[in-house]
Amino acid sequence: MSSYPVQKSEEEWRAQLKNIKLKDPDLPYKVLREQATEAPTTGEYDKLYPKHDSKDVFACNACHTPLYTASKKYDSGCGWPAFWDALPGAVERHEDGSGFMRRTEIRCTKCGGHLGHVFKGEGHGNPIDERHCVNSVSLKFGDYMPQEANGNHKVETNGESKDSNA
Repeated sequence: MSSYPVQKSEEEWRAQLKNIKLKDPDLPYKVLREQATEAPTTGEYDKLYPKHDSKDVFACNACHTPLYTASKKYDSGCGWPAFWDALPGAVERHEDGSGFMRRTEIRCTKCGGHLGHVFKGEGHGNPIDERHCVNSVSLKFGDYMPQEANGNHKVETNGESKDSNA
């Protein structure tokens, strides 16, 4: 397994991710740390379509690292948030043969949190013909704060600023 800049024990991850307010308080841990998938059309961000010129980003819900801009989100009809590209260096890919087909898993490069899967060649009409199918519970949407001198990103949600090294 790769080494990620944000390292926590599984107990620390479980405690942190339980603080995300959902009907099933274990779902964030199951998705982000155990590669589970939330049910389609149930996620908070499936039908959220911010203005394409928005400075807001979708960040990792585990470590708050910016992953996707609002301008790259589109309606693929798949039941999960869909993006056609990630911010440079924010997402890594791994071959995943665990499901009923060969897929490419995507993870946050900062903490290794499972985001979902990427699919190519589906003809959705975006510039690179890719669909990043991302679990809503893996994301947090907020105002992008420019990179600081120390290299950290910040995401502001509901007026609360969080360091991406959290």
